[in-house]
This record gives sequence, C-alpha cells and structure tokens, in this order.
Amino acid sequence: MSATPRRRVMRQNRVLWLLDRLEREPRADAVIDTLRRGVRALPLGRGRDLLHGRWLGHPVHPLMVQVPIGSWLSAAVLDLRPGRSQGSGLLVGVGLGAAAPAAVAGWVDWAELHHRQQRVGLVHALSNTVAVGLYAASLVCRVKGREGAGRAYGFLGLTAVGVGGMLGGHLAYRQASGANHAEEVPNVVSPGWHRVGTVDEFPAGEPVRRSVDDVPVLVVRESGGAVHALAERCSHLAGPLSEGTVADGCVRCPWHGSVFRLSDGWNVRGPATAPQPSFETRITGGHVEVRLRHQNGGEPAGQGNTTRAGAAHGHGDHD
Repeated sequence: MSATPRRRVMRQNRVLWLLDRLEREPRADAVIDTLRRGVRALPLGRGRDLLHGRWLGHPVHPLMVQVPIGSWLSAAVLDLRPGRSQGSGLLVGVGLGAAAPAAVAGWVDWAELHHRQQRVGLVHALSNTVAVGLYAASLVCRVKGREGAGRAYGFLGLTAVGVGGMLGGHLAYRQASGANHAEEVPNVVSPGWHRVGTVDEFPAGEPVRRSVDDVPVLVVRESGGAVHALAERCSHLAGPLSEGTVADGCVRCPWHGSVFRLSDGWNVRGPATAPQPSFETRITGGHVEVRLRHQNGGEPAGQGNTTRAGAAHGHGDHD
C-alpha cells in the first residue's frame, strides 16, 4: 500500500498579515485626521514643495533619512569595538541633528496620502520617534560617562530604526506612496495618432475624460481653439484630473491639489513630484486626435501645443 504524499501547508507570512491588518485598522483615523490638518496648516509656503521633493523629481524624505540611519549604524559598528566611544557619541549626535528635517519632510508627504497609507505611516513615525528618544538617552549617558548604558540605548534605538525602516519600505514599495502613478503611460499607449472625439464634444475650458489604449486621458479645449491632452490619472496618487479644476492654463487635482500645466504636463505645484505624460494634439476633419509626445518624432514636452491655427479652424492637419 503506497503512502499518501503530504501536502505542503503554505502559511501566510506573519509580518505581511500584521501589516495588512494595520492598513485596515480604522481606530486611529480620528488622530490621523487631526494630525493631517495640523501638518497642512503649517505656514511653509514654497518650502512645502521643497520638502515634497518637486525640485528633485521624487520624494526627498528617503534621501534625507540616509544621514541619521547611516550615522546611527556607524555608531553601532564602533560600539562593537572597545575604545571607540567618543566617535560613537559624535555619530549619535549627528544622527539626532539630521533626524529633525528628515521627519518634517516625512510628515509633509504623509499628510497627502490615503488613509490606508497614513495608518502605516503613523506607526512608522512612532517607531522613529521612539528611536530618537532612545538615541537622545544614549547621548546623555555617553556625555555623563555611562558608556555601557549609552551603548545599550544605542542598540535599542537601532532596533526601533529598523522597524521604522521596514514600515517605510512597505509604504514606498507595497503601498506605492511615493511612486509615480503615471509612469506606465508611455509603455502602454501605442505609437501614432488616436482619435478621441469631435471638437464639439469638448466644451471650452472644461476637463473631459477620454481613453486611449485603455489609458485615461484628460482633454481640455481652450476658448481660442487650442487643445491640450494629458494622462488623466495624477502622478501623485492617481487622482482623477478630469474631475479637477482648470484655470490659468493648468489643471488642479481634486484629491491633493497638485497643479499641472496643460501645455506640457509640467508639475507646477506639489505634492506631485513627477510631471504628467502629455500628448500632441491636432484636429482633422472636425475630430480631435492625440499622440503621446516623444513618439514618432513627437515634439518634446515643454515646447507648446501642436494644434495649428489651420487645424483649429477645421482645415485639417496631416503628417
């Protein structure tokens, strides 16, 4: 009689299960809403976009945290070797000094996320706050000559930093909190011109949603006849730009307020750190056609709309 083979039991990853539960846990939402309002109310002015990393093209917070993490990790390495306490204390102090601006950038980004992301982000921030407290205690102990206690607090702080880093990685890679949500558009839209509707279907100054190769596209016709087209899902968190407001040649995302220039998709204001993929446009036989820029010799973004005067009057524009 042959033995029945045992089936391998595939157990769920416990850490992922806990993180999934954290994403769906609503009990801290009241605290999150209060903190979010407070962060948004900070009088940062143009500094808010600086902290978002719009100038860099992606969030600046992950870059800034390299200094405290690197300093504290280096301090831990020195603590493993006798006679290195002075250098360790200096590194702990450098990490504490760099933690504050990194935290501010993180909070500014956090305030513009979805609730599921904010729940994880709140615990991420709490873990890092615990780490800062432990490293502050470590520095005090070192200054007072209590090297053993200073090293102990330092290793505990590094553990808290590790937990916070794991949660930060979950935010960035699993929840895509800092990712460009329009990055796939150039890889999905096929080359060439695509008809999106007749001119009459686009009221002047009104955002209209159309689709090209199953990719949502925002189309806006100006009162003067020029037509603009951008990827419709906001690069920040995929907000529907067709439900936003159009003013001064720009469209404002209804979810988090990112502003994009209609002529080329440039992100004029954050929290979006990446521009919107933009399309060339033309009017042929009364129909609006769009073509993704940088394809088939398309005009590079930033050089203006390609709808020509003759085409705008219905004369046609053919390659």
